[in-house]
Amino acid sequence: MTDSQAFLKNKTPIEVFSEWMEEAKKTPLTLPNAFTLSTIALDGTPNSRVLLLKDLLPKGLVFYTNYDSEKGKEIAKNSCVTMNFYWEPLFKQVKWKGTLNKVSRDDSEKYWVTRPRESQLSQWVSKQSEPVESREQLDRELQAAELMFSNKPVPLPENWGGYLLTPTYVEFWIGRDGRFHDRFTYHKVENLWRGQRLYP
Repeated sequence: MTDSQAFLKNKTPIEVFSEWMEEAKKTPLTLPNAFTLSTIALDGTPNSRVLLLKDLLPKGLVFYTNYDSEKGKEIAKNSCVTMNFYWEPLFKQVKWKGTLNKVSRDDSEKYWVTRPRESQLSQWVSKQSEPVESREQLDRELQAAELMFSNKPVPLPENWGGYLLTPTYVEFWIGRDGRFHDRFTYHKVENLWRGQRLYP
């Protein structure tokens, strides 16, 4: 048995990642589900931002966002992305690579109704990544939305929903003293994960 096989202990990378996420939730981290999403900007340069993982499925990782945002436009042009998680208290890191596809409208609806009403209203108002004149304008638009949807549910916007990352590559990184870290990578080949250990 190779080192990379022993590391997984007959589990899938998703299952190992899930265990690490549960470890992270027990630390003082405020947002253990935070990750850096890296995309390719429309001008061909790298672009990154921090988002929150909202669901973990056997087939991949799910987050939600505005489809008309900067990242939404970038994903529409090039759906190949990287999602990087780092948990400083654990000295562990996981990097996923793969392609994004929109989740079903039904799945987006199911998640939408779990969001706080304030978050629903702010998302309804936000023309994400577009210029806005002032904070006062934002507040006015939010007040207008509150009035529009007073005493009734806030509907899911047409341009908002989830993405599922279908991973093709993952790296597990475990920090060690002297920067002599453990690194295990796995590539998905014909539905099988093939792994190897890397030098630190």
